[in-house]
Amino acid sequence: MTTATANFSAAVADRPGKVRNRVLWTLQIVLGLFFIIASGGPKLVMPTTLAENASANLTIPLGLLIFIGVAEVAGGIGLMVPRLSALAAAGLSVLTVLAAATQAFLAGQPAMALFPLALAAIFAWIAYERRATLTDLRNTLSR
Repeated sequence: MTTATANFSAAVADRPGKVRNRVLWTLQIVLGLFFIIASGGPKLVMPTTLAENASANLTIPLGLLIFIGVAEVAGGIGLMVPRLSALAAAGLSVLTVLAAATQAFLAGQPAMALFPLALAAIFAWIAYERRATLTDLRNTLSR
């Protein structure tokens, strides 16, 4: 068995089945649109209004709010691009864990950290299931 055949066999073994693939794509599209339209979009369209309406014990610099919005929109778009889906899911997983930590420790509202933690778990699962795209992306970039 050649190296190319072994690499192909390993990559095929890492890919999810038909039903799981459909579930993953449904989650990726829904969550991608959520992060583009409902989460990151408002941070880019009206950042000053969001910064002014933040709770009194949590002040967010305007530049950081815009950066988070750009990261969320980029992650949402990346979830819907097949070659970038694992990388985007991993990045959004880290982003949502940081959002949960911000809610729990800086804003003093640990109950509000449950939703970002649930999203982090979903994104970690998506990144795990799409891990074959990471090797595809690495091979494409190394050429």
